[in-house]
Formats: sequence, structure tokens, C-alpha cells
Amino acid sequence: MLDTALKVLNIIEDNSYEAYIVGGFVRDYIMGIKSNDVDITTNAKPKDLIKIFPNANVDNELYGSVTIYYNNIKFEITTYRKENYYLDNRHPLEITYVNDLITDLKRRDFTINAICMDKKGNIIDLLDFKKDINKRIIQTIIDPMESFATDALRILRAVRFATTLKFELSSAVVEAIKENKYLLKNLSIHRKKEELDKIFSSVNIDIGLNLLKFLNFEDVLQLKNLDKVKNCSQVIGVWTVLNVDDIYPFTRNELQLMKEIRIVMNDSPLSKDKLYYYGLYVCSVAAEILGINKRKVMKVYKSMNIHKRSDILIDSYDIMNSLNIKEDPILSDIWKVLEKEVLNGSVDNERNKLLFAVKRIYTNLVVKKEELNEREASN
Repeated sequence: MLDTALKVLNIIEDNSYEAYIVGGFVRDYIMGIKSNDVDITTNAKPKDLIKIFPNANVDNELYGSVTIYYNNIKFEITTYRKENYYLDNRHPLEITYVNDLITDLKRRDFTINAICMDKKGNIIDLLDFKKDINKRIIQTIIDPMESFATDALRILRAVRFATTLKFELSSAVVEAIKENKYLLKNLSIHRKKEELDKIFSSVNIDIGLNLLKFLNFEDVLQLKNLDKVKNCSQVIGVWTVLNVDDIYPFTRNELQLMKEIRIVMNDSPLSKDKLYYYGLYVCSVAAEILGINKRKVMKVYKSMNIHKRSDILIDSYDIMNSLNIKEDPILSDIWKVLEKEVLNGSVDNERNKLLFAVKRIYTNLVVKKEELNEREASN
């Protein structure tokens, strides 16, 4: 990744422009953390970058942002700029392209994200910010009150970086967050969820949860159940406990997972039925939320005779041939009963015994259906 990024810098500079890697990649490089997200800053304008990289995609010319793919790796490239007149505590009304790196660095969020790397891999720390990485502290480049009023998302980003990097928030940042956190109400719910996802997925989630509570974010972020979140290593488990399905944007898959986790929690993640119908992942997350050792869940799972329908040693054609019937709604009912009986061990998963059980189940279902029809007719 780094070698390819340096090649991109060299290509830009070979065309008589400046270019540096900037931001998180450089920060992580200094800290010895592997990173695959490379941002590049340059004095080349978007129209210049398009000439250099024919496959360049101008994401938003207003903000001087271009995406390129080089050796099948994605790079975000932005032109040195100065931002003016923020309308919504998030987006600048206008930007002005500039020709010096320092001006561009001063518009960025935190000191730890304003260190550069040149085309030879040298660290370029023009504003003497590397010391904050060594101190493990989160500081804004400009006064934090102004910084957060300019871009309210920085409030959540500060908490996210403190969480993922195990850094401290400076006292000035803490005070500015407390004063400006109300601005989070104006942010896109999608952007807020993106930052919260990163906090909740961090191995240092406890730091993030403690910060969210210390800074009293429960109301402004509508996270009423923060105190109930204990040991959740899975993001979906955290959101399940927070129970904000109707507030934050989730995919259909996420909503379904949370629904299933709650169903399992209301019964038991150690139930063979729940493990069979909802799977090991859902039951493991439910167990973790309930404080049940996941090894117990795995032990029950391994002891099960079957884990899915295809584990049963007959198929629908075997059932229909055995009963001399064609495709029929009753087939689904037969499978439901058979799965439960094999799962609880009342029927062995052997072909002859399964087919024998199928005939018994079919007879019972037919009898029940006839009895039901008779009752309905008599009524």
C-alpha cells in the first residue's frame, strides 16, 4: 500500500506539482498501525489531476476532491484549500484553492491528522503536531469551540479517535464538546451512525461507552440504553441493546438480526431449537448480551444432531415418493415436525427410520386436519 501511494506522489510531482500523504495513514504509520486508507493532498487542481490520471473521478469539484485507482488501489486526492462560511455546522459554503500546504493543514480537524509524508517516505511535520501523538492526546488545530462550531461531526470524531487509539481528550476539547454537543442534533443521522459504528466496533469500546456517558450524549444522540450495554464484542449486539431501530438507519439484514437476537434473548441462547432456527452467530451474540459464556453455546451447538435441514438424510423427493404424494402444502408441515424430532433425538437421523417417522407424521397431520374440518363443519 505505502509503496503504491509513494508512486502516486511521484507521478504527481513528475508533473510539476506538490503532493503528500496526509491524515490517518501517516498518523497510523508513526504509531506502527497498519492502515489501508490513504488520503493525498496536492496543489494540483481537479482539472490537472484528470489530465495526470485519465481514470480519475471528480467526486465533488466544489470541494476539490478526486478519486483515482492506481494498481487497483483507491486513493482520495484533495487540492490544497481554505474553507469559508459554514452554513450548517458541517459543510463550507465555499472553498478557495491555495498553493501552500500549511494553509491546507490548518483547516483540518485534529493535530494528529495534520502530519504529512513526502514522496520519499519522510515524515513532514510543519506545525509540530507529532508531539501530540507521543503524548497520546486529542487536540483540535484551531480553538475547539470554533472547530466544533465549524464542523459538528468533529465532536463524534474526537470520541472515536480517543476510543480507537486509546488517546485522552484535552481538557479544552472536553469543555468544547460539552458546550457544543447540542449541534449533533443537526447532523445527518447516517453520519452519526457511521461514527458510532466505529466506536462500537472498536476493541476499546469500553473507552467509547464511558466517554459517551461522561459527556452526557444519551439525550442528544437518543441512546437511552447506554448503561445497559455491557460486554458486546459485536456492533449488532450493541445496537440490539440500545434498541433504536426506529431512530437510526439500519439495513434490512441488520433489522432482522436484531429482531432474531431479541427473540433468542427472551428464550435461551442455549436452546437447541433457537440454535437450529436462528444459528450460532445470533445465539452467540444473545448469549454475550445476557452474560452467558459463549463456550456454553458452542458446546450445545456441537452436541446437536443436525444444524440445518440439509443435514437430514432424506429430501423432499424421498418424502413424496414414500407417501406417494405430489407437491403439497402438507410437505412443509411434515418437515417442521421432522426437524424438531430429529433435533430433540426422538428420531434417529437414519434413512429408514426417517421414512418410517415421515409416514407416522403424515398420518397424524391428516387426522388432525380431518378433525379440524369436522369441527368447523359442525359449527
